[in-house]
Amino acid sequence: MAITKEEIKHIAELARLDLSAEEQEKFGAQLDLILGYVKQLDEVNTKGVEITSQVSGLVDVWREDEARDWPRDEVERALSQGDLEGGQVKVKKVL
Repeated sequence: MAITKEEIKHIAELARLDLSAEEQEKFGAQLDLILGYVKQLDEVNTKGVEITSQVSGLVDVWREDEARDWPRDEVERALSQGDLEGGQVKVKKVL
């Protein structure tokens, strides 16, 4: 499976890489090897194999949101570390 020079240039352009002719040859050969390994997957018989999105068995654990009151002194200490304006925490503009 030979990847063409045009395909290498196109991929480099998509990745915003400015490759020299030497780098195009080097990375093109490496990409060709990688695609060869991926092509081997076509030979694997997957008939009867169930589609799997993840294999670890982990699931998301959700809990209900629960509002808890803070002790007044902790609230004051937390708010004292920032700037307040009209009872609201003032933050810097982010652009």
